[in-house]
Amino acid sequence: MKRPDRVSKRRDQPRFDRDNRTFHKRHDTKPESGYWLYGLHASRSALSNPKRFVRRAILTERAAEEIGPKLLMRVKHEITDMHGVSRNLPDGAVHQGIAILCEPLPRVELDAVLEQSHGNRRIVLVLDQITDPHNAGAILRTAAAYGVNAIVVQDRHSPPESGVLAKAASGALDLVPVVHVVNVARTLEDLGRREFWRIALVGDGDSPLKDVAHAGDTVLVLGSEGAGVRKLVRERCDVTAYLPIEPAVDSLNVSNAAAVALYELRRN
Repeated sequence: MKRPDRVSKRRDQPRFDRDNRTFHKRHDTKPESGYWLYGLHASRSALSNPKRFVRRAILTERAAEEIGPKLLMRVKHEITDMHGVSRNLPDGAVHQGIAILCEPLPRVELDAVLEQSHGNRRIVLVLDQITDPHNAGAILRTAAAYGVNAIVVQDRHSPPESGVLAKAASGALDLVPVVHVVNVARTLEDLGRREFWRIALVGDGDSPLKDVAHAGDTVLVLGSEGAGVRKLVRERCDVTAYLPIEPAVDSLNVSNAAAVALYELRRN
């Protein structure tokens, strides 16, 4: 007669696949959807955003003190050590003791974003096929600092939401609306009909940016570091402009160029 406890124990053991010679553990739960966002600034901003759906958080006691009980009340969370946070993230992720599992932000329409800021001067930043998440995140951070109303990206040629993007943005991912469009050139045509002044920032521009910036609604177009602003996109702009730099330096990193250009626009 078999003992019940031995039968039960055998059922809990991993099953051996004789064909592949590998062990397969039983999984009783489905993998969680979403992605891990990490870092104090990015996490605090995400937890403060009512439009952001957060599944759970893993953090250290020190990070919990930094975030505060008010924000932690809205999410299921677990206190652990630095290693406990790191094991959920890619190697080398600088998480500062906190990671949150969240869903990507819901998509927004440009019409709705522009309507919210109607009556005030509006600045829209268009990123023409900038795909590096570090550059895109740094531009988001600068955009938040200079009050950009929206960032427009091409749906298929932009970095997806990720922990890397959110960390580089340092909280700005949940502050600046990001509008995904299928056709950047067509969107620029639409913005032109709305009387936005459209500037393409390129190395061989016709005028220094300070000479073509003005106080009205403005679109600033930035291109990827390799290809720059594409020809069709450039043709949909009212003017091309450049940032004067020393001849010894060929160009600026696109995120640095964005910072200088937005500062110049805000001076007007």
